[in-house]
Amino acid sequence: MTTATPRTLAEELRTRSDRGLAGLLRARPDLLNPVPGDLTQLATRAGTRASVVRAVERLDTFALQTAEALAIAPDPCPYPTLAALMAGDAGDTAVAAALPRAVAALRAQALVWGPDDRLRLVRTARELLTPSPARPSPTGLGPTVAEATAGMSPGRIQEILAAAGLPATHDPVSAVAALTGLFRDRARMAALLDTAPAEAVAVLDKLLWGPPYGAVTDRPAAHLQWLLDRGLLLPAGARNVVLPREAALHLRAGRAHHAPEPVPPALEPTTARDPQLVDNAAASQAFTALATVEELLKEWDLGGPPVLRAGGLSVRDLKRTAVALDTTEPLAAFWLELAHAAGLIASDGEADERYAATPAAEDWLQLPDHQRWAALVAAWLPATRTPGVVGTADAKGRALAALGPHLDRSPAPEVRHRVLTLLATLPPGTSVPERALLSRLRWERPLRAAAPATQAAPPSTAADGAAGPVPTDDLRSRLAQWTLVEAELLGVTGRGALAAHGRTLLRTTGDTGPSAETDTGPRADTDASTTAGALTPLTPAEATATAVRAAALLAPLLPEPLDHVLLQADLTAVAPGPLRRPLAEALAVLADIESKGGATVYRFTPASVRRALDAGRSAAELQEFLTTHSRTPVPQPLAYLIDDVARRHGQLRVGAASAYVRCDDDALLSEILADRRAAALRLRRLAPTVLAAQSAPEQLLDGLRAMGYAPAAESAAGDVLVARADSYRTPPRTAPTPVPDGPPPPDRTLLEAAVRAIRAGDLAATAERKPAAAPADTAPPAPGALPRTTSAETLATMQAAVLTSSPVWIGYVNADGAASQRVIAPVRVEGGYVTAYDHTSDEVRTYPLHRITGVSELADDAV
Repeated sequence: MTTATPRTLAEELRTRSDRGLAGLLRARPDLLNPVPGDLTQLATRAGTRASVVRAVERLDTFALQTAEALAIAPDPCPYPTLAALMAGDAGDTAVAAALPRAVAALRAQALVWGPDDRLRLVRTARELLTPSPARPSPTGLGPTVAEATAGMSPGRIQEILAAAGLPATHDPVSAVAALTGLFRDRARMAALLDTAPAEAVAVLDKLLWGPPYGAVTDRPAAHLQWLLDRGLLLPAGARNVVLPREAALHLRAGRAHHAPEPVPPALEPTTARDPQLVDNAAASQAFTALATVEELLKEWDLGGPPVLRAGGLSVRDLKRTAVALDTTEPLAAFWLELAHAAGLIASDGEADERYAATPAAEDWLQLPDHQRWAALVAAWLPATRTPGVVGTADAKGRALAALGPHLDRSPAPEVRHRVLTLLATLPPGTSVPERALLSRLRWERPLRAAAPATQAAPPSTAADGAAGPVPTDDLRSRLAQWTLVEAELLGVTGRGALAAHGRTLLRTTGDTGPSAETDTGPRADTDASTTAGALTPLTPAEATATAVRAAALLAPLLPEPLDHVLLQADLTAVAPGPLRRPLAEALAVLADIESKGGATVYRFTPASVRRALDAGRSAAELQEFLTTHSRTPVPQPLAYLIDDVARRHGQLRVGAASAYVRCDDDALLSEILADRRAAALRLRRLAPTVLAAQSAPEQLLDGLRAMGYAPAAESAAGDVLVARADSYRTPPRTAPTPVPDGPPPPDRTLLEAAVRAIRAGDLAATAERKPAAAPADTAPPAPGALPRTTSAETLATMQAAVLTSSPVWIGYVNADGAASQRVIAPVRVEGGYVTAYDHTSDEVRTYPLHRITGVSELADDAV
């Protein structure tokens, strides 16, 4: 039975409601793997170093400062003592108002337990946060007087007492206590410092906020000797001294931190714009994103570049892709990784491995624009592959390649979701400088933002006009910067503000930051998900669902595809907007794209017209196509160009002999033979209308076209071959799976089942049992050991429990050999099986009697 005041963390967990336990498991999902058998196991696991480190890393700045203050406070620490350490003697009102919320958050995550008059930081967290010479604390405090004087001779301690004006004591313990009391007494300590030399006070000021350690010579100066004589500086090594913690706290007016941060940095200054303009700008960029990915797929339609031996794309091929997409190399890496994450490109897995579009790309191209955008965004939100690190060096000094290994950064989805959530807290159409977002993220996860990350600078699409330095020396800041750029490229944001459809991509639209929804009361039932769960990223399924909803809002904003172009007399055609897919594909064969932008310009050349003729179109069909899809008449120069190329097209025929050329005009063949440029083709006349060549048909076609002719390939039957290049596709491929940052967050069903199992297991472990008679020569069972009874005793006890409808405690070994203890209420015993209601699993189950190691009756008031 537990007492009113819990003595251990396990006892306090037993006083929590199911909601409080579920909040703990949601905030610290690593405690669920596997599900603890009872609350004692849960408390033990919650105190392990790996779990505590992970929990501490996810604390916000003020909660971490509160934990650091508890680490240097007495154990246990009354709440008023903690409040004095945080708010100081003057009593900072903002700190005092935020402190209950921070303590509640620490309690909810089982980092702090105990009532307000006996707050205890879990032992592992205290070991992590307590200052030491090897691991300084952010508080800048040193050891206590008792710690600093450990090992000091009793005579020296008495000398310090005498110099400080304290009476001598009979033992070192009382002497240390007297010196500690002096340093904690504000009035006596102030009187002592009033007699200090000015140089001594200056030394204390230098050590005041840390580091508290300093060096002295064998013959210290008079002002240093004054401090050493009175214990204001205590030895910390051969020639090192330290400012004791109690003295530092007096000089700091009782504050543990130089600058407590009870409130997160504000997202300001803000820039307000018309929300409709923001939505339109985002929609325009979303359409550009679709066109860019489509251009990438078209570029790799016949097969992309080869795969490096170590995996990924070579630097040269990345540059070529950037030129083809008319963008920079960092942005080209982003588009490649986005298409890869969406399952649109992959390696083919052949011996000469290369990249190409996947079969899924064909389906993606046929979707409406808003659905194609949803597929890209659904792949982007949970992705852990980070294109921003492309070009940087890995741990072994090797450059990271686009589409290659080692690009996963597990915190990316969390940071991405949090950046969008912070933008969603602003009014529609409002943006903030990048530095404001980075400051907020650093406040929310100070420890995770502490480790520098040598990453490449993020690609930029617009200059940040905000003044002041932007801290970007850590991975989370880099990820946040990349998120802002990528969100703008995808059309999730417009002009730096979150678009209306971008808000739909979030699980919530309110500010659910680490300090926004935490219960301000000190109860242990506080839902810990308010501190850690608010930053939980979307799962792939959630990302898909939110992207579909966002696409529905985006669809009316996307431009309607056009079914016409404007033909001009200079052999160009202008598409004043996006074209319908069949028209765009046909026009891309007939003409070359000269420029892109708001309007796309196509140029007609003899080579492009010949390409359309090679694809099986006739001159009449091309003329009809242009007449149908042009709002202006077909210019005469374009009509002449088509007729002239068509008249010469196919006049020469190339077939397979090794290769041959035939033509009804023998004068034309004579002209070719006389041309010096044909020497490399090694032609000879077989008949007046036939030339033979020792070159392959493809080489012969290319050679004649280079000479200005328009030959056509023909089949063995003499028919013209239509040159339609087949698209190259990889075998079916799956998109890369995100690498999670630790265990996945549990859903509600798992949480409810886990809480029930832990409660039932704890009942089985703590239920009071009737003492069983045992032979005199048998030792009593160890605490927590499974009961041991004979088969006959087990059967008899089970049958009696059925008749009396009373629960029993059993030891059970399953088919895998795993032993457990359970509390069951037997209903029926027959055929070697017992059917009972299992309190552990909260269901009716059947157990083989031969797997029950023993049974014991519970005390009358145990259940």
